[in-house]
Amino acid sequence: MTGLVVLVRHGETEWSRDGRHTGRTDVPLTDVGRRQAVAAGSRLYGRTWAMVLTSPLLRATETCRLAGLGELAEVDPDLVEWDYGDYEGLTTATIHDRNPSWSLWDDGCPNGERASDVAARADRVIARCRGVDGDVAVFAHGHLLRVFGARWTHAAPEFGAHLLLSTASVSELGWERATPAIASWNGTSHLASG
Repeated sequence: MTGLVVLVRHGETEWSRDGRHTGRTDVPLTDVGRRQAVAAGSRLYGRTWAMVLTSPLLRATETCRLAGLGELAEVDPDLVEWDYGDYEGLTTATIHDRNPSWSLWDDGCPNGERASDVAARADRVIARCRGVDGDVAVFAHGHLLRVFGARWTHAAPEFGAHLLLSTASVSELGWERATPAIASWNGTSHLASG
């Protein structure tokens, strides 16, 4: 692969704003989230894309469309968010009331996915991206993209716990010679005026 993989987290939803685990529930962007998506597009404008991938969930496809890349996008089901199972829609505080020692990264979710499950999906998308010459844009979700960043560098998926990711942020993955590297992470300067 030559070029960068540009990761775009979807804009704000009511659930992301409220800190609720939003996996497979298909919630739309808020008005703020729609403005964020347009602003993210300003970071992507004018570039040539060899491939554009998006999660099938509305919040990601809508972000992709509002960022100006919807017509180029291919839906990849491997980009859907972590399956939170029984913890879908709950906040971490609510989960800790039931299970004080719970960690998403170490324990996964009952009737949902573990970090290794999400990593297997991320690895398939990474393989697709590495087979392309040129820049690739990927529109997806907070936890999935954090695992993606970890796996890009061949780190364990649990390293994603250390990679904070804001809504509508733009991150770039590239190369230091032949070594996969994080070129920039959690870029949000385009959101400053909105």
